[in-house]
Amino acid sequence: MKFGYFANVTNRRNRPFGDLMKEQVSLAQYCDGNGWDSIWYTEHHFSYEGFEAVPNPVLMSTWTAAHTNRIRIGQAANIITFWHPLRFAEDIAMLDHMSGGRIDVGVGRGIYGREALQLNKMADTRNPAQNFRIFAEALEVVRRAWSSQYFEFKGEFFNFPDPGFVWDHGMSPKSAEYQDMTTLELQKLTVVPRTLQQPTPPIHQVVDGHLAIQYAAENNMGAMMWIPPTNALKPRFELYRDKKAAKEQRDVKLGEGVTLVRDMFCAESKAEAKRLGGDGIVDYLRWVCHWRGLENHRHVGEELPKTENKLDLLSVDFLDERNLLFGTPDEISARIEEMIDVLNLRNLLVWSDFPGVDHDVAMRSVKLFTEEVMPRFKGRVGLQKAAE
Repeated sequence: MKFGYFANVTNRRNRPFGDLMKEQVSLAQYCDGNGWDSIWYTEHHFSYEGFEAVPNPVLMSTWTAAHTNRIRIGQAANIITFWHPLRFAEDIAMLDHMSGGRIDVGVGRGIYGREALQLNKMADTRNPAQNFRIFAEALEVVRRAWSSQYFEFKGEFFNFPDPGFVWDHGMSPKSAEYQDMTTLELQKLTVVPRTLQQPTPPIHQVVDGHLAIQYAAENNMGAMMWIPPTNALKPRFELYRDKKAAKEQRDVKLGEGVTLVRDMFCAESKAEAKRLGGDGIVDYLRWVCHWRGLENHRHVGEELPKTENKLDLLSVDFLDERNLLFGTPDEISARIEEMIDVLNLRNLLVWSDFPGVDHDVAMRSVKLFTEEVMPRFKGRVGLQKAAE
């Protein structure tokens, strides 16, 4: 089983940003030296409330790459509907070389209208169909740029190279590979450098609904999931498996290609976990569920009781029973065993840096998880037990 740290950096106390970066380097170096497989950074913008403090996961990944040696570094996710696809392709390609080929690329469409309207009005989340078409085109541009020496793209939103440009420079060899030899019009582009990992680094899509899961499975991407309880995740894991198997015409095992994110706080007792991390995780979920509501937290077939306000049920006990890794190493290990039994889970990301939780307190949780939980699953590949 592979373990990654989901480093969703928060700043509810409005601390100096440099202090947050020093703490993140310390966390990354700890994970790098203690058997973690990966670390992941998020992208959010204009979050003066302090729930999501990093606007650029590529820069954050670059900082981490410079301070670590072996751990893989990912973004969960780059909101590529906000990026110019060629600049994004160049930035990731440079980072892949700078890190020695340690980059995983997470991509997403964006969920906050406040962000989309400022960064790309065409990707307004209130128009999901158009947002998706921009996402799909940007992803294809990026893939072509990474995997082809020369490439072109003609779509609804992007056209590369822009038509009608004549390229005639004495120091640039003329070639039919990328231009019309009669008019010298530029017909293809090349990104310099291309990624070190060829044809592309591993690509993962952050998914929620069935259409997104199907798209990831049919387009050679891993799927990253988060909130639903284990039993509610099973149909989603099965959908990904079935669509991937049909597309690739091969047997795909349940859990293959899927990464699950879980909010985690490990302590000496359940009461201690609640005392140290309970308020922080509820605070964050109250922020997220303002838009989403609590429907995604339901067990299969469950009907949540009606309440005056849509988040009245939200509490640490409500979450703990559904989708947290919360409590002692034994309690957390039992939950992971359940996820392996039901989902054949192979890839797990966890985080403990909940809003308002001091860094040293979060690190106590991380270290206890590292020392007491991770070794129990070393060598596991889903349901396959570790070798004795």
